[in-house]
Amino acid sequence: MAVLGRDEIIYYLNGGNDTELYSKADSLREDSFGREVYLRAIVEFSNICNKKCNYCGLRAPNAKVSRYRMDVESIIESARLAADAGARTIVLQSGDDFSYSPTQIEDIIAGIKESHDVAVTLSLGDRSAAEYEHWFNCGADRCLLKLETTAPDIYKKIRCGEDFYQRMDLLRSLQEIGYEVGSGIIVGLPDYTVEQLADDLLFLSGLELDMIAAGPFIPHPDTPFSSAGTGDIDLSFRFTALARLLNPLSNIPATSALDSFDSEGREKGLQRGCNVIMPSVTPAAKRKDYNIYPGKNSVSVDVADTVSRAEELIRALGFVPSATKGSSRRMNNVE
Repeated sequence: MAVLGRDEIIYYLNGGNDTELYSKADSLREDSFGREVYLRAIVEFSNICNKKCNYCGLRAPNAKVSRYRMDVESIIESARLAADAGARTIVLQSGDDFSYSPTQIEDIIAGIKESHDVAVTLSLGDRSAAEYEHWFNCGADRCLLKLETTAPDIYKKIRCGEDFYQRMDLLRSLQEIGYEVGSGIIVGLPDYTVEQLADDLLFLSGLELDMIAAGPFIPHPDTPFSSAGTGDIDLSFRFTALARLLNPLSNIPATSALDSFDSEGREKGLQRGCNVIMPSVTPAAKRKDYNIYPGKNSVSVDVADTVSRAEELIRALGFVPSATKGSSRRMNNVE
């Protein structure tokens, strides 16, 4: 692990030496993961959300969204199609939609695991620790719980009064339960400084996360942040490259938001320290409505083609689509 002080992090975030930073990050990714890139297939099974987050297109007050909920069998079928196409991790993601009972989520996990040897990641928001523990005991492997910022006052502002420390309590509970846990932030939130980003990076690096995700801010036209400036993709690349230096064994995705700025955004991310891509395998008819930011899921093709395209992207860069589940090397101390 590289030892970087706050001042050095700020130097790199400000573009002090991108060539050196990206070279170091790519070299460390190679040392940790070789040429393998992990593919995580995301089933976005509901875009209904009870939250009012100022940055998100799925926020509850947004009446312009065409809302949907997939039934249990449709969710399982989407996951199975992705697994049939070669995905070894299925991510179950939704807005904070509590209409799905704990038993229904259990049935989804079981239905996927009964037919395929895959890892299941949950990205379901602020469900209770007791529910997450139940789902872990039912076979769920990982959880993704984003913070979006590590500054409590800004968290409260962008999430309409919610408490940062409650979110952190849940994240720590997930780790104690035994999940591989991922979290992350948005790069370029309104009025955010590079110094605050450096603090975010140091905070996340101290959490012993199995995955760290960061993507550039993209203002959604139907949110209170509609007139805010767009985030800086180069700053996002620098953040994830620095995250690699500080967290050599953590999985770091090249997020889909990068492609909204640059048609080769994810490719560049993989060459600058990232080792994961996460294509959406939500049914094509619903995919465009999981519109958390403009450009999200703008291409709707069937599940098999989505996975195939992701694998082609990986191979075109000289990497190898991993045939493994991509379990946490940090948690398992795999050198």
